[in-house]
Amino acid sequence: MFSTLMKRVALSSLLTCSAMAVADQGDYKLMVIDQSTTLAEQSNQYELAFNQCALSVKEKDFAAAEALCSKAINLLTTSKVPGHKRRELTSFALSNRGVARIMSENETAALSDFYEAVQISGNELVEHNLTRAKKNLAL
Repeated sequence: MFSTLMKRVALSSLLTCSAMAVADQGDYKLMVIDQSTTLAEQSNQYELAFNQCALSVKEKDFAAAEALCSKAINLLTTSKVPGHKRRELTSFALSNRGVARIMSENETAALSDFYEAVQISGNELVEHNLTRAKKNLAL
């Protein structure tokens, strides 16, 4: 029960942040969806999976983070989000999954996620994660 309460408190603190949050994990950046800015009727399961992924990375539960990011990516493919926003959110979810994978020492899969994320959306934070991974892996 205490663990569940702590997870809720931690998730709440993540959700009160702006659209992005910085992870302490080797200067990689995690993105979260600020649910206070989304309309209630647009709120969807992908938002929950997306934000729980970031929380799992912060808790160093990288297997759960990877699964949750993958779930968010899959849910985004069928969401009713406008195309440009879906691409951006998918890119962010791929980048978050890349962070989880690099932290669990699955470098090849992490780099694949980072490259795909950059191709989908050349966002500054996504590009930062790719650059950081390449630097850390001496590529």
